Amino acid sequence: MSLDSVRPWRQISRRKSREISVGDVKIGGGNPISVQTMTNTITADAKQTIAQVKNCAEAGAEIVRVSCPDTDSTVALKEICKTSPVPIVADIHFHYKRAIEAAEAGAACLRINPGNIGNNEKIRDVIKAAKDFGCSIRIGINAGSIEKDLLEKYREPCPEALLESAKRNIGILEDNDFFEFKISVKASDVFLAVAAYSDLVNITDAPFHIGITEAGSFFSGTVKSAIGLGNLLWAGLGDTVRVSLSADPVEEVKAGYEILKSLNLRHRGVQIISCPSCARQGFDVIKTVEILEKKLEHIKTPISLSIIGCVVNGPGEALMTDIGFTGGGAGTGMIYRLGKTDHKLDNDKMIDHIVGLVEQRAKELSKKL
Repeated sequence: MSLDSVRPWRQISRRKSREISVGDVKIGGGNPISVQTMTNTITADAKQTIAQVKNCAEAGAEIVRVSCPDTDSTVALKEICKTSPVPIVADIHFHYKRAIEAAEAGAACLRINPGNIGNNEKIRDVIKAAKDFGCSIRIGINAGSIEKDLLEKYREPCPEALLESAKRNIGILEDNDFFEFKISVKASDVFLAVAAYSDLVNITDAPFHIGITEAGSFFSGTVKSAIGLGNLLWAGLGDTVRVSLSADPVEEVKAGYEILKSLNLRHRGVQIISCPSCARQGFDVIKTVEILEKKLEHIKTPISLSIIGCVVNGPGEALMTDIGFTGGGAGTGMIYRLGKTDHKLDNDKMIDHIVGLVEQRAKELSKKL
């Protein structure tokens, strides 16, 4: 048995959205929810940016966004796109020429607000470039950069303001016969973001890029994102996710997968089920889990592993995981495989032994895939 087994009471009914492409990644239309991030390097430094893109891809990022604020960035973008193992999204604000240059450089998607690009002629030029070079577009509505007239109308960022901005920008693309777009209505306020996305379903069937923008530091931002994204995903909303943290982009990718794992929406790598530890523990649970997380980072195959300090909950948790270890007495514990007791093991030998068992299980599952 395994946590990967889908049960009726663990299934989420996802919103039906149309499918678009970001490079070779399909977004919406029932495709798996993709995980993405954004580089924080200077884009003009192609070597450093490429290195970060590759690190993110190794961690599981399926799409990576890079900022293109100037011509040096769009010049470097050509090499970045050519070298990147995943599709690149060019983040564009205001200047329509940067969007055209990014499309020509090989960007798979342009993140823009069409209404900020300029007059109709400039907008048409950007859309033509997107069509000519096979780019999709993300309409990026953000509570921190709502159009001035909407702020004057509503006096503050609110769901109504975000929705009116979304309608306006969707209309610009559709009026120009462009439908290969996804949309986001992000906010740093969880309530605002969730409310806006919840209402967005009534105005478009485009795929949703979801996120809680400027969520904060690694710890607090992850918690905040988990609450906001968890609410949206549980409601079936979201086709691609980005966790926005003041941290290494690799951590954003890891957090994104952990949120999706928690809702049984994506499975990648080893999911460790572990107890918080107490006086009953037969070994140092916290230290053991910390070591195992590091030693098992290279595993990409979805596998569940339970590490429980004593026999109170250990056997029950082990029934639901691929591999399990439950602490016992006298310096030994019990290894479980596919929910069944397998053999006893000395605590001081558990780390390397469990790593070996997980690697073996990964090979078995990989053959089946």
